[in-house]
Amino acid sequence: MAQIKKINHIAIAVEDIPSALSFWRDKMGLELDHIEKVPEQKAMVAFILVGESDIELVEPTDDESGTARFIQNRGPGVHHICFEVDDIHAMAEQLRQKGVRLTDEAPIEMDDRWISFIHPKNTGGVLVELYQLK
Repeated sequence: MAQIKKINHIAIAVEDIPSALSFWRDKMGLELDHIEKVPEQKAMVAFILVGESDIELVEPTDDESGTARFIQNRGPGVHHICFEVDDIHAMAEQLRQKGVRLTDEAPIEMDDRWISFIHPKNTGGVLVELYQLK
């Protein structure tokens, strides 16, 4: 049976990463680990270290992306919570068997990881990401 290992990150939708860093890094004193482009999600992301987890600042790079629509509808703020799992394919199947709707048919393969999202209608309105390193 697949299991959740830890909270990997909490994602915050932002309009501009440099402006957001002025709070998280400069005022809160948290360390910026790195910034990367995530073309599959039409976003730039900045990872800020917080113990064994991260804060992920997500800036949309396309006005039609999910993050851009989120900001247009709700404004900047907490976008999703990401759980690291030990077997994303098994976890996705376990959830489907329990009637949980995922946003994609199968986990999305990225360079160094697999991701999958649980639809917010199943979680009381919270977008949940599942994450597994390859």
